[in-house]
Amino acid sequence: MPAATALPTIALSPTLGQKLAGLDRSQRLRLGLGVLLLITVGIVGLVMGRQAEWRVLYANLADKDGGAIVAQLSQMNVPYQYSAGGSAILVPADKVYDTRLKLASQGLPKGAVTGFELMDSANRFGMTQFQERITFQRGLEGELTRSIQALSSVSSARVHLALPNQNGFFRDQQKASASVVVGLNAGRTLDRNQLAGIIHLVSSSVPEMDPRAVSVLDDTGKLLSTPVNDGTGAGNDAEQLQRVQQIEQLYASRIVDILEPVVGRQNVRAQVSAELDFSQTEQTSEQFKPNQSPDSSAVRSQQVLESGAGASIAAVATGVPGAVSNQPPGPSSAPINGTAQTPTAASANGAGGAGGAGARKESIINYEVDKTVRVVRAGTGNIKRISAAVVINHQTTTDAKGKTSTNPISDAQLEKLTSLVRETIGFSKERGDSVNVVNAPFTNDKLQVEPLPIWQQPVLLDLLRSFAWPVGTLLFGALVLLGVIRPALNALAQPVPARESGATTAAALDALESEPPDRPMLSAPAATAQAPEATPGELALEDARKLTRDNPAAVANIVKSWINGEAPA
Repeated sequence: MPAATALPTIALSPTLGQKLAGLDRSQRLRLGLGVLLLITVGIVGLVMGRQAEWRVLYANLADKDGGAIVAQLSQMNVPYQYSAGGSAILVPADKVYDTRLKLASQGLPKGAVTGFELMDSANRFGMTQFQERITFQRGLEGELTRSIQALSSVSSARVHLALPNQNGFFRDQQKASASVVVGLNAGRTLDRNQLAGIIHLVSSSVPEMDPRAVSVLDDTGKLLSTPVNDGTGAGNDAEQLQRVQQIEQLYASRIVDILEPVVGRQNVRAQVSAELDFSQTEQTSEQFKPNQSPDSSAVRSQQVLESGAGASIAAVATGVPGAVSNQPPGPSSAPINGTAQTPTAASANGAGGAGGAGARKESIINYEVDKTVRVVRAGTGNIKRISAAVVINHQTTTDAKGKTSTNPISDAQLEKLTSLVRETIGFSKERGDSVNVVNAPFTNDKLQVEPLPIWQQPVLLDLLRSFAWPVGTLLFGALVLLGVIRPALNALAQPVPARESGATTAAALDALESEPPDRPMLSAPAATAQAPEATPGELALEDARKLTRDNPAAVANIVKSWINGEAPA
């Protein structure tokens, strides 16, 4: 019988527990650490991806109000953060309005402006008259602050009122005064009308307050209100300068508006210098008209003197009774301001008056003289002189080929434009005005802005910030998966090596178990055919049967090791 040949070894597929048991300690530790890191990365990515958006709850708070709000947020279990520098408190976007309403119900922040609602809690027992007056003053200051903050140019305001305590003596009473500090928005200013409105608002809200007693300052400490004029005119310097600037800007805009339709947009530049007279003059004159006729003049006074022996009967009519002797005195022939000699009735009657001898009568009449008194006060801010300088760009022409060229303006057209500018500003030669129009090419100095690199553009930076956590989490998870978990999985996928001692018989039995058995064929008749030679499978099967008959304990151990999934001993 030929010797038994070696059979190929056939390994069974082990379970996950058998694979883990086959790893050494370092491999099992690496696999567990990798799985733990992967789970941690997934949880962190999920939390950061669902993180709430933060919004500003309050900004520019005082330290006291900020501390009170933070303490209240901690009691309300509302998460909060601080912005850069701690100038604002941030809360999740879905809790902003709810948190504000809850804090407002508790009177936070207390730095808010309060008005006459202070009077609601002022009616408590034991409050003195001084406390009531101070509470009223605080409420009035708060109401004025609210009104001033309603202006679009004002971001914040504060009002201080000085309300002296009035007594019963009218001469000793002091006038009230006020000070207003306003904070303006970025790039905004208060014009004269708005400033006058603030002053009028404050002065009208306090009884017996003079508008000149209201001072308005900005947040830089600059006095915005005009000081009280002391007669020297020093308080009007700022107003005068603003008046000059307004007139210069008005004339410059007029010149640009009239020339741009002719020379094109952005092709003209104009500057105007105005000299104004702010001196205050007053003139008084008296004019007398010439002497007028007695018929048209008015009598101011009249004096009649009578003397002589017949003075007592001078007034009695003498002569022959009748209409001839009873006539009024004739008209005076003396000058208007002189002494008029009016003939008496006795002299008029002549010899007809028997009792008129030696009588004298004088009459003095003064007439009114016409006089005109004229007082002239010259207005301030009159224009004394205007100087205008205008620069016009060369004309740009394009030929048929599309080539662009610049050409100067002709002298005739330049003269027309100069006349147009003179009419625009109201040129006056007697006043000494001057107009200078120049034609010169403009230099186009374009600002060369270097484009930012792609990695410094704000849009890309914002996009990277938004995707930083998701992408970073994904990359870190992939690194853990490929660097830690994958080697451990590869170690699990490797087959368990079989031991060499006593493995030949077990390998033969495994091969016999896995291969399909060969069915024996019927032998040919002994007389006609010879028995065929045994195949390797038949020989192996025969060896296995022989081993089973000779050593059944060994075969039982082999089967037991198969069942337990262990290598045969």
